[in-house]
Amino acid sequence: MLAEAVGVQQIFIAVGYTDLRKGIDGLAQLVGTRFDLNPFQKDVLFLFCGKRSDRIKGLLWEGTGFLLLYKRLESGSFTWPRNPEEAAEITREQYAMLMMGLNPITPKIREVHPERVL
Repeated sequence: MLAEAVGVQQIFIAVGYTDLRKGIDGLAQLVGTRFDLNPFQKDVLFLFCGKRSDRIKGLLWEGTGFLLLYKRLESGSFTWPRNPEEAAEITREQYAMLMMGLNPITPKIREVHPERVL
């Protein structure tokens, strides 16, 4: 579900660090107070990442209740935008980049030096 985000119309990421000990009520409150968005918008996915960057939580209102999604990577980490304390809307392409481990807001491509290529 989280990898494809099927049926989701909008995706927002909480830029910066989020305390992932928070549950549904705490995350919904963050969406409403800190980001001034409505957590009860149907088919809108809100994503949160903690300091460890190897796990994310998603919050989705389905019309009759919240769905809390949790993803923990076995190895590696998510590249999460950390600077401003706001929510950023991302496109499906940016979401796919995030799931591949790239920063969806400011992706960086490493330079390849010809002398280092085998």
